[in-house]
Amino acid sequence: MSSRLKLSIATTDYDHFRDFRFGLVQAEGIDHIWCTHGHHEIFARQTFNREWDVSELSLAKFTAQVTRDNPDIIGLPIVCSRLFRFSSFYVNKNSGIKTVQDLKGKRIGSPEWAHSAAVYMRGWMHNEMGVKLQDVHWYQAGANDAGRIEKVELDLPPGVKLTRVADKSLSEMLASGEIDCAIIARPPTCFLKGDPNVVRLYPDYLGMEEEYYQRTKVWPIMHIIAMKKAILDEHPWVARSLVNAFQESKRRSLERLLDPAVSRYPLAWLPTYARKMRDMFDGDPFPYGIEENRPTWEQMLLYTHQQGIAHRLAKPEECFPQGVMTEIIV
Repeated sequence: MSSRLKLSIATTDYDHFRDFRFGLVQAEGIDHIWCTHGHHEIFARQTFNREWDVSELSLAKFTAQVTRDNPDIIGLPIVCSRLFRFSSFYVNKNSGIKTVQDLKGKRIGSPEWAHSAAVYMRGWMHNEMGVKLQDVHWYQAGANDAGRIEKVELDLPPGVKLTRVADKSLSEMLASGEIDCAIIARPPTCFLKGDPNVVRLYPDYLGMEEEYYQRTKVWPIMHIIAMKKAILDEHPWVARSLVNAFQESKRRSLERLLDPAVSRYPLAWLPTYARKMRDMFDGDPFPYGIEENRPTWEQMLLYTHQQGIAHRLAKPEECFPQGVMTEIIV
C-alpha cells in the first residue's frame, strides 16, 4: 500500500504545469489526481465548495479568502498566469474618451469587482492617475454573456457606486453606449467582431507595459496556486514538495520555449521573443517565489484592501507558508 499522500489538484491546461501534471516531474511524497477545467469553473467550484485540495485561484479572490479570520486556505508562490493589463481598457468612441483622466464621471464595467485585471487597473487609476474609485460609476456584468455573479464577499469603500446588471453583457452595453468603457481580461466580442465604435484606449499598450515594468518592477499576477490549510497543518512538508515540482515543471517548459528546435509552438519568432523576455526579466521571464515578486504581491494586497475585497491590509508573508520563504532551489 502506497504511503504517498494523495492530493486532488485543479488548474487550467498550462504548458508550465504539464510535466508535473503528466507525471514527468514528481512531487516528493505525493500522488495527485489532476483535473483540468476553465479557470472560471475552477474559481467558482473551489470558492463555494472547496472541491480540491490544491487549485488555481484568481489572485484577487484569493486575497479576499486568505484575509478572513482563520482562513481555511493558504497560497503557494506559484504563478499560473500573469499579464500586463493596459490592453484591457476598451472604450466606446462616442464617449469622447482619449485619456485615462477622461474616465472621470464615466460608466465603466468589469466582469466582477474582484476581477484581477480590473483590480490592477482600478488601482493604477486611483493611486497613480488621479481617477479615484469614487469618480466613476462602476458596473458589473458578464463579459460576453449575461448572468455572471461575484464569487467573494465585498465591503465597498464609502462613496463607491457599483451597479450589477444581470440581463446584459459588458460587450452588449459597451457597443450600445450604455457603458463608456470596459476593463476586461480578454477582448469583448464586439471588439473582435470589428464594431467601429469600440476601440482600445491604449492601442500602443506594449510600450506602456514595458515602461511600467521598468519603473515599478510590478509584473501583474492574475492567478496563483492555493491549497487547503488543513493539509499543510497536518503535513508541513507538502508546500515545499509542491513548490519544487511546479518549479521544475516550469523550468522544462521554458527550456522548450527558448529552444527553437524543441518548442511546442509552431511560431517562427516565438523563441526569439522569449529570449528577449528572459533578458528583460533578469533571466527568468516567468518568476515564481515571494521575494522574486514582492512588488507585485504588495501592490495587489494594497489594491484589494483599498477596493473592499481583502478584509485587511496583509503582508505577503501572511499569505504563504513559512517553509517557502527561503530561496527556491531545484
